[in-house]
Amino acid sequence: MKIERSKNPILFFSQNEKKQIVAAVQEAEKHTSGEIRVHLERKAGADIIGHARRQFERLGMTQTENRNGVLLFMGVKSRRFAILGDQGINEKVPAGFWDEMVERMVMHFKQDRFADGISEAVLAIGRKLGEYFPYERSDINELPDEISYSL
Repeated sequence: MKIERSKNPILFFSQNEKKQIVAAVQEAEKHTSGEIRVHLERKAGADIIGHARRQFERLGMTQTENRNGVLLFMGVKSRRFAILGDQGINEKVPAGFWDEMVERMVMHFKQDRFADGISEAVLAIGRKLGEYFPYERSDINELPDEISYSL
């Protein structure tokens, strides 16, 4: 069943879908000191990677202690997205890991199951981050778990 989705990023997901994504971020971060953010924007522009990198900076994701933040960025109008890892995690994950996460998301997105795709990727990223940056008792949540938006 095709869901009519708003071009307004704040209205793109239902309340239940938002809760599902935030719960996935919180669950993923229970196993790692890494930080995972989901950000939606109305338009992503032609250079989605460059645009996502600028948003990564604006969200303060390069400020984590271990440089182990990951951003799942999506332009809702174009339905284009990018996954960016900071320097610390990019030095650790195996080649092809980010492509695998993209493939997982695309599989769900083609079926209009955006929240499922993002949630599954977030949980898998959390598991991978946990291998290199395990959760420690002294860890603090450096970045908000909520979905962020730009109009």
